[in-house]
Amino acid sequence: MPFPTLETTRLQLVEVTPEHGPAIFNILSNEAVTRFYGMDPLRETSDALNIIDSFKQTYHSGQGIRWGMVIRETGTFIGTLGLNHLSRYSKKAEIGFELDPAHWRRGYAAEAIQAVLEYAFKTLKLHRMGAVTFLENQTSIELLTRFRFEEEGVLRGYLFQGGTSHDGRIFSLLRPDYQASVQERKQENRV
Repeated sequence: MPFPTLETTRLQLVEVTPEHGPAIFNILSNEAVTRFYGMDPLRETSDALNIIDSFKQTYHSGQGIRWGMVIRETGTFIGTLGLNHLSRYSKKAEIGFELDPAHWRRGYAAEAIQAVLEYAFKTLKLHRMGAVTFLENQTSIELLTRFRFEEEGVLRGYLFQGGTSHDGRIFSLLRPDYQASVQERKQENRV
């Protein structure tokens, strides 16, 4: 099955390949990025290739999809986002993402999330999209709530990083709520 490439106004969401290895290493070796990622910073360039291989295996096993975010105008690889713990049978997945700090606060993550939510709910016909954040990750929490994700609670000791377990905040977005928010945005754009 061919990998589903998605496009937004400014981004192309593509399959992550070994050619993206140096960019992934630069992003995931940055402690500002991995601080709330649930993974220690990468130390070896080969670690980036292992991650890319795991993305490929996860896709081919049907358990997830990870897209690379590439700026259409320049071809610059700026991060990844995707569906983790994908279960087509149970109609659910979790969304996760990371972005090069040079491109923070420019709306790229929101643009990519919108495209992936549309793909998940319309094409894959999922019913539930989850997301888990570190308790302190205010930026991601604000982004998720902008998309109408609702906080469900705290998962005690759910995330492991830096040799210790951390609590995680869990969010969800259900397809009816997603569809209602799309309709509201359409109404707002007509006014």
